[in-house]
Amino acid sequence: MFKVGDKVVYPMHGAGVIEAIEDREVLGSKRKYYILRFPLGDMKVMIPLESERAVGLREVIDEKGIQEVIKILKEPKGSGSGNWNRRYRANLEKMRSGSIYQVAEVVGNLARQDHDRGLSTGERKMLESARQMLISELVLARNTERNQVENLLEKLLA
Repeated sequence: MFKVGDKVVYPMHGAGVIEAIEDREVLGSKRKYYILRFPLGDMKVMIPLESERAVGLREVIDEKGIQEVIKILKEPKGSGSGNWNRRYRANLEKMRSGSIYQVAEVVGNLARQDHDRGLSTGERKMLESARQMLISELVLARNTERNQVENLLEKLLA
């Protein structure tokens, strides 16, 4: 169980901070909820405590994890199939996994593909979404500003 002030990742949404744990009545049912605030985008989400595992809520990575992300971004794996539809589905599964390392793979591979051959509109949107997920976690993990993380990503993906 997480506590107020913990930095956590909510897959497909990004990283945020647990602001409160509150009892709320929703649809006639009273439950405890994490109130999660996402610093990027200034959004709040309520997640039932009993659903934390099902939704894949996890802690933000540590310094060792940051170094692994940097390594992945420097040396991405192959982008897989030449078929954009298969590649899109594979990348979507990686993003849904909640793993920052798989999200970093998606960012690295799509950024390089965009540079080399360009991306379809769907893949460009996916790259932006994966990038935002990655940035949100690195901002909280490094306790830094968004522009510093964006500058780091630009250098790593150049």
